Amino acid sequence: MSTAFSPTAARSLGGPDWLVARRTAAAEAFAATERPDDSAEEWRYSLIGQFDLERYAPAHEFGDAPMPRLDVEPAALIRCVNGRVMFVEVDDALVAQGVHIGPLAEDENGEARLGSVADDAGDYFTLLNDAFMDRPLLIDIPRGVVVDRPIVVTHHAAGTGGAAFPRLVVRVAENAQADVMDLHTSEADDDILVCPVVELDVEAAGRLGYLKVQEQGAKTWQFGSVLARAERDATISAATAAFGGAYARTRADTRLVGRGAHGDLAAVYFGEHEQTLDFRTYQDHVAPDTTSNLLYKGVVAGESRSVYTGLIRVRPDARGTNAFQTNRNLKLSDDAWAESVPNLEIENNDVKCSHASTVSPVDEDQRFYLESRGVPTAEAERLIVAGFLGEVLADVPVQAAVPALKSAIAEKLARQRELDSAAAESELEAV
Repeated sequence: MSTAFSPTAARSLGGPDWLVARRTAAAEAFAATERPDDSAEEWRYSLIGQFDLERYAPAHEFGDAPMPRLDVEPAALIRCVNGRVMFVEVDDALVAQGVHIGPLAEDENGEARLGSVADDAGDYFTLLNDAFMDRPLLIDIPRGVVVDRPIVVTHHAAGTGGAAFPRLVVRVAENAQADVMDLHTSEADDDILVCPVVELDVEAAGRLGYLKVQEQGAKTWQFGSVLARAERDATISAATAAFGGAYARTRADTRLVGRGAHGDLAAVYFGEHEQTLDFRTYQDHVAPDTTSNLLYKGVVAGESRSVYTGLIRVRPDARGTNAFQTNRNLKLSDDAWAESVPNLEIENNDVKCSHASTVSPVDEDQRFYLESRGVPTAEAERLIVAGFLGEVLADVPVQAAVPALKSAIAEKLARQRELDSAAAESELEAV
């Protein structure tokens, strides 16, 4: 193993004694862990065989992060670079209500909060994050507090050869409510590794909306995890919008551990060029009368690839479970490829569960219908894609982010049309 990721390197990051000890123990465990390969079911179809950790070292460059595009003034804004909190601005009214938004190590309950969800759902890359997270961030909403505007976090990565390990912990206490937008970006031309871990912990009757927007650079490799736990009658709505990266994998675990807990999982994604966007989801029903609904919809163009593998697991005591899982993919080119593998693992008979998946090209009847009414081909394709993805966008948390998401999708389509036009001109010239 590279000395860049040794226990000694982890120990050198500093911080309170308990955090140094946690990092060191994680680095020692990581050193003893074999890297996964595509022979394992959960890494099947992935590009893990092409990943080379030796190319990277923990990033130590710090600067500024892009401002998010929002149509609302956030209740709090936190800007992080290479896993380090650089700027925090919180509404005074939230501070007066006991809300903590800032470095986790500065909170008196920080040690208890960190790992409260992730320790039950670790893997190779969450362990790596645990060892080399620089300055973890905590959003802690006390009992009964309702935050009526989104909390916005930006995570930016920069520096070729650098590895960043952002860590965000969100705790929503009993009967509290909040929405969090988490924007991940990186420099366009920098070869960077990013391993973010997000922990979402919602206590009894709490309500949390979480939106991760991934707009990383074209040379970035990401192995990310969004790990959630919902207690009795709690609701988690967790969504991902994935547009960037060379290879970007996001693992989403939602554990419904309290009776009556509910989880909504959604994703919208668009791959272009030779991108690979990879998703692995777990809907884990532990307690009775829990519900979950997953809808992942994406578009692949050029020579891009998408991979979806998902599992609904119903535990023996989870009677009365209602769980649904849907993945749909739209191909814009013959060279694009999508893989969709939903799964069920049911250990109780008193349940309602279903899964569905599709991979298909643009419907020619829809295209013809629009073109026959005078809609140009490019505009017809834009309308079809917008309609296909609109079902997800209509329900994502932090609706203030939707105009920016629609713009990102439109920009991807425009770039693809330009490439298609250039290719067609080249073919004509060659004749």
